[in-house]
Amino acid sequence: MRRRRQPQDDLHNKERWLISYADFITLLFAFFVVMYSVSSVNEGKYKVLSETLTGVFNAPQRSVQPVQVGDQPVRVPTSSPEDVIPPPVAEAPRNPQLDAESRTQALRTMADQLTMEFDELINQGVVSLETNEQWLELNLPNSMLFSSGDAEPHYDAFQVIEKIATVLRNRDNAIKVEGFTDNQPIRTSRFPSNWELSSARASAVARMLMMEGVEPERLAAVGYGQYQPVARNDTEEGRRRNRRVVLLISRDASIRGAVR
Repeated sequence: MRRRRQPQDDLHNKERWLISYADFITLLFAFFVVMYSVSSVNEGKYKVLSETLTGVFNAPQRSVQPVQVGDQPVRVPTSSPEDVIPPPVAEAPRNPQLDAESRTQALRTMADQLTMEFDELINQGVVSLETNEQWLELNLPNSMLFSSGDAEPHYDAFQVIEKIATVLRNRDNAIKVEGFTDNQPIRTSRFPSNWELSSARASAVARMLMMEGVEPERLAAVGYGQYQPVARNDTEEGRRRNRRVVLLISRDASIRGAVR
């Protein structure tokens, strides 16, 4: 009896299991790669895993670039000698007594300079200058600076203030400008009382000093009106002495601490 030949299609069907087996082996290999990777969390192994899976599921395979696994070596920055900052040098402790003596001596020097500038007027008794260890007081009559009942400085006032500013300009001493009047009442729209007049005159002198180069931070202006007389107001001579502008130059540099 002749054996019947198998059809060609049956032979091909019997070999199809090889395809499924190959897929299974591929997936099994990928599974073990994943299990190995998650067992140790490392950035380098994740990179290796990514390259491996790409090569398995995509053809043609790509060459895997070398990947640094593990910690990167730490680079120690180098610095040039110019980058090295030397430690700060501690300042020598200040001696308050020596500092006060130095500033007092500077105050006497300013007094000598102002005396030279107004020597003739001081000898005539028109201008007075007094000093101690804390203050230098320069007393100017209103007639040198302003017209009667007015706070606008006249021409000669600028020459007077310029001489004063020459001495004070390059110093740091606080300067207080004080304005005073006699007891003669004044009632104008601009100056309702002697307070306003004396304050305006003090402010005008402070402004002229600033225009001559004295820092405004060093200046203060105040008006006392008729309430701080140095002489009786019942005579013309006494009223003349009371109408004045006084510059108080402090030994210290702080204007807030210097105002007395």
